[in-house]
Amino acid sequence: MDLREYMKNNFLFLDGGMGTLLQEAGLQPGELPERWNVSHADVIVKIQKDYFDAGSNIVLANTFGANSLKFDDDELKLLVDSAFDNAREAARTSIGTQEKYVALDIGPLGRLLKPYGDYEFEDAVEAYAKTVRLGVAAGADLIFIETMNDSYDTKAALLAAKENSDLPVFVSNAYGSDGKLMTGASPAAMVAMLEGMHADAIGANCSLGPDQLIGVMEEYIEYASVPVLIKPNAGLPRSENGKTVFDVYPPEFAASIKGLLEKGVRIAGGCCGTTPEYIKAVKEVSLDITPVPVTDKNKSLVSSYTHVVEFGKSPILIGERINPTGKKRFQQALRENDVDYILNEGLKQADAGVQVLDVNVGLPEINEPEMLERVAKELQAVTDLPLQLDTSDPVAMEAGLRCYNGKAMVNSVNGKEEVMEAVFPLVAKYGGFVVALTLDEGGIPDTAEARVAIARKILAKAAEYGIAKKDIIFDPLAMTISADTTAALATMQAVHDIRFGLGVNTSLGISNVSFGLPQRMLITSTFFALCLEQGLSAAIMNPYSTEMMSVYYTFRALHNLDPNCTDFITYAQGLPKMVPAGSEAASSGAGSNTSGAGAAGTTSGAASAAGREVSQLQNAIIRGLKEQAANITKELLQTVEPLDIVQNDVIPALDIVGKDFEAKKVYLPQLLMAAEASKEAFEEIKAKMASSGNGGPTRCSFVIATVHGDIHDIGKNIVKLILENYGFDVHDLGKDVPEQDIVDKVVELHAPLVGLSALMTTTVPAMENTIKLLREQAPWAKVTVGGAVLTQEYADKIGADSYCKDAMETVRYAEEIEASLKAE
Repeated sequence: MDLREYMKNNFLFLDGGMGTLLQEAGLQPGELPERWNVSHADVIVKIQKDYFDAGSNIVLANTFGANSLKFDDDELKLLVDSAFDNAREAARTSIGTQEKYVALDIGPLGRLLKPYGDYEFEDAVEAYAKTVRLGVAAGADLIFIETMNDSYDTKAALLAAKENSDLPVFVSNAYGSDGKLMTGASPAAMVAMLEGMHADAIGANCSLGPDQLIGVMEEYIEYASVPVLIKPNAGLPRSENGKTVFDVYPPEFAASIKGLLEKGVRIAGGCCGTTPEYIKAVKEVSLDITPVPVTDKNKSLVSSYTHVVEFGKSPILIGERINPTGKKRFQQALRENDVDYILNEGLKQADAGVQVLDVNVGLPEINEPEMLERVAKELQAVTDLPLQLDTSDPVAMEAGLRCYNGKAMVNSVNGKEEVMEAVFPLVAKYGGFVVALTLDEGGIPDTAEARVAIARKILAKAAEYGIAKKDIIFDPLAMTISADTTAALATMQAVHDIRFGLGVNTSLGISNVSFGLPQRMLITSTFFALCLEQGLSAAIMNPYSTEMMSVYYTFRALHNLDPNCTDFITYAQGLPKMVPAGSEAASSGAGSNTSGAGAAGTTSGAASAAGREVSQLQNAIIRGLKEQAANITKELLQTVEPLDIVQNDVIPALDIVGKDFEAKKVYLPQLLMAAEASKEAFEEIKAKMASSGNGGPTRCSFVIATVHGDIHDIGKNIVKLILENYGFDVHDLGKDVPEQDIVDKVVELHAPLVGLSALMTTTVPAMENTIKLLREQAPWAKVTVGGAVLTQEYADKIGADSYCKDAMETVRYAEEIEASLKAE
């Protein structure tokens, strides 16, 4: 039966772990599991047959790490073909009578994508595409993308699958104990992006046991309108007699999965540590459960790489300032490629309280597609706000949508046939929440009724492309009342009729209404309030206007959208103290800021970052502004000693971001961009010190490596970057490093600190072997370990001195060891 049809009314059962079973069968540390497709085909067939016999509907071909970064083209084809030969043989010989499917299994490449890493997004798409094409040719029934811990990497894999096949695609992400991906995405953010790109099923696998993933699954079920899947580990790993074992057994595992099936999960299996016995137990407990129907949750969402913004509940503010229209300084920045100016505009608006940033970089004399792609990427490197990609050029729109990390707003489409035919295919492919202007070949209608008629036409056309009305937001167009005093009434009526008659969200560019009038903000802010009362969902507006922001916060408080009036109180406390009408202060305009002057908050070389007074250099580092950090440092070096800048600016800035990261106030991307900005500052400092005969690291040696057999070096590279920025002399040996090579480098340097990283359970034995050799040959060295499969208990069992779950914990541990060495 067709898989998509079968899954409409039935549970689907996946297989369980492969790597841990291969270890039991003799897979050696450092040996690549995919090569067993050829060398030990009988073992692979036996494992997969056991899963089919236990009741699995879907068994994953042994291709998790089969990609062009590990294997040349000829070997990659051989391994993928052999993987499907093995899986088909397992299905053929199985005694199971259930529907059976074989999936192309795609795991992460193990490279962090730019701007946080060094790997290009399009290179990742092509690497995944090679594997997809081979899997399709080998006869895959579906594609299963799993264990992805970065939203951007996930998008690259899904895009490759969609562009190179028409097979069903399931996507599963690996969440940490905080319920987020490594780079900060929430489950809701992943739902928004993946549904927008038409994944057939979505969910979570690996990292944690089923009980630890309950919160993640509940968020998926709340937001997802496609089937939700779960493939958890058998609890947490530990080492016993050199073997990796897990602490949740089949009955307990099955009972936890049963609870999730009853909540609405439709697809279940297991990951690390699970066996056919686990799948059999899950299948048995499901027999008396009726699958919960998959329903459209009807949520209008946009997302960044961290979170969603939902339209239709509380009004949404869209910052209008990244737009060259009428802004000479912004136009100059575009012509001069002054991206830092644009980034600062975005950051100031974020500080002012907008939830989405409009991004328009259209000038006739610049390459708009190239500039929109660049600005979108760089804005996403310094802010986690979702973006509205604002362009009338379909080429620029596609460039922006393709590179965007999340589900973007798209501004805009209208009722003209040629425009809809250009824009809707892009939204259907990449996902998006599209702004639709109520105009067509006849122009902008004068009446609300005619604008609503255009809205109906747009909805019908969108549906032809599979775009639901929840992914449309109408702009009924605010026209200036100086030309037609009935214009505002028509717009407000259209807002009301579209919102409550058609049941679709609405947005307006508010300031147009007052064009050509004096004291424009009086008209604009009052119009904003009236439109909100008519059901306006969002506004593109100036967040530096006290009048506009006051309307927003008071409306939310009066409509019970601000529990305990908390946001209003915070906002009001930040306003200048009110003064009596007629007083000198009032007549001079005190207490009102409609121009946005001073929004950067800079005084006497200081700046405000997240409510803290910091130096200009600290501000640049905290915000991840690399070019600005370098320029400020270069200027400071004319009057300040290099090491004073390090101690008084660079390290304090990193500490601020580091502490926020530890407190979950910021996520990995912000930490990495701050590190990159501080790196630019350090380059200037090192150049100055080198010219005077100094330079180089200021702290002890630290040897770091990904262990033998493991090519995943994202975590290791992150730790390296942060350690270097704290002044440690980091010696990075790379990935897949033999045990003795690590020991030899530690001995050569007499390094006091060693960091070992592993992502896969199959490579943890190599980590244990490395530690044993270090104890024999470099007993002075302190060893810290980290990676997705590690826990404190596991680290203790394999003899490590420390387990660090992230880069900042590694820095803290290294500082502690260095301090103890200095005290000796």
